[in-house]
Amino acid sequence: MSVSASASTETPAKPVRRIPAVPFWAQIVAGLVLGVVLGWVTRSYDVQWLYTTLDKIGHIFVQLLKLAVAPLVFFAILVSITNLRKVNNAARLASRTLLWFMITSLIAVAIGLVIGLITNPGAGTGLTPKDGQKPQHAGSWLDFLTGIIPTDVITPFTQLNVLQIVFMAAVAGIAALKLGDKAQPILTLSESVLELLQKALWWVIRLAPLGTVGLIGYAIADYGWDLIGKYATFTADVYIGCALVLFGVYPLLLATVAKVNPVQFFKGAWPAIQLAFVSRSSVGTMPVTVKVTERLGVPKEYTSFAVPFGATTKMDGCAAIYPALAAIFIAQIFDVQLSVGDYLLIAFVSVIGSAATAGLTGATVMLTLTLSTLGLPLEGVGLLMAIDPVLDMMRTATNVAGQALVPVVVAAREKILDLDAYNSASGSPVDDEYGVRDAEQKVTLPATA
Repeated sequence: MSVSASASTETPAKPVRRIPAVPFWAQIVAGLVLGVVLGWVTRSYDVQWLYTTLDKIGHIFVQLLKLAVAPLVFFAILVSITNLRKVNNAARLASRTLLWFMITSLIAVAIGLVIGLITNPGAGTGLTPKDGQKPQHAGSWLDFLTGIIPTDVITPFTQLNVLQIVFMAAVAGIAALKLGDKAQPILTLSESVLELLQKALWWVIRLAPLGTVGLIGYAIADYGWDLIGKYATFTADVYIGCALVLFGVYPLLLATVAKVNPVQFFKGAWPAIQLAFVSRSSVGTMPVTVKVTERLGVPKEYTSFAVPFGATTKMDGCAAIYPALAAIFIAQIFDVQLSVGDYLLIAFVSVIGSAATAGLTGATVMLTLTLSTLGLPLEGVGLLMAIDPVLDMMRTATNVAGQALVPVVVAAREKILDLDAYNSASGSPVDDEYGVRDAEQKVTLPATA
């Protein structure tokens, strides 16, 4: 008896098809281009529903970022201070970080003053003092100094007073260090809450391309090129000043002080700089800034201190270049002559008062603080509010670049920078967070007979 077996043949699966994944940076660029196009269409053809839609999209994106600001700042500062106990020479690192914050701020404000004196941004604008109006909230040194200490623990969170939140977090962090092991349960909980907040913020950050469409589109539709034309010199000054710091001063410091390749820094830090440009929020960008700084070889324990600290106090764009140029611009509109002493005061305010910007969109508080110190009319703030969002994009990008730069410089000088990690840093942490690495997603198609 013979048994015949039919040989079964299996159809081999088709070759794996590779679907290209769009990198995060490309999504942001696409959002910028689409936003400009939609903004132009809205303004040119008066498409009211599109105008409202762009406004809502941008507004919701910014609100989602702000939603996480208060708890994120509190737990980030608290955890970062306690993490310093894991770092050798923590006090030295903290003091060097603050010193370099001040040095770069002085350089930035000097560049702003020089550009303002050369270009006279307030001349020939057609604007008059009657075009300005006082802001609803103005900053002063008394408010700044007394406002650091909150009256209760709830109001700073409900009113989003970041400076007071930083104060409370610093006190809590120092107290936890003093308590030692007794504070460990609180620290463990704080670290978990911080990770939870960062994970939620990553989801918001992932929406940045869509938010970019709304923010850029609304800016073009609302302000238009005509308004920008009135502020052409001032706008160009802000962008040129920030670009000189971003692409001139920072690379020079990296090459001469840190003795590392500046191009490699931008390859590693660009995702954070790019997100800062469209989100206009240093704090909202902070999770990405932390990741790119770690990728650049800065020890995690030091990064967790330096970046949150910088996100609330290190503002070369908003607190140095911008108020210097704005003060000159407003003085020229109101026909006020500034003296050498006034320029020194601007530098002093920029270095000491930068925490007033608080890492949020806009720099109104810092501007009013500068004007009140110089005795310039606060009505000048109203002259700049119309154009502020357009300026804030470049200012915030410069802020965030500086917040990543200083830890790299300090780590390099203290010889704790991982040079291998620095020289290989590239790609976007946003892509990595979602399993996309400038890469391709593999999809295996089912076998067919």
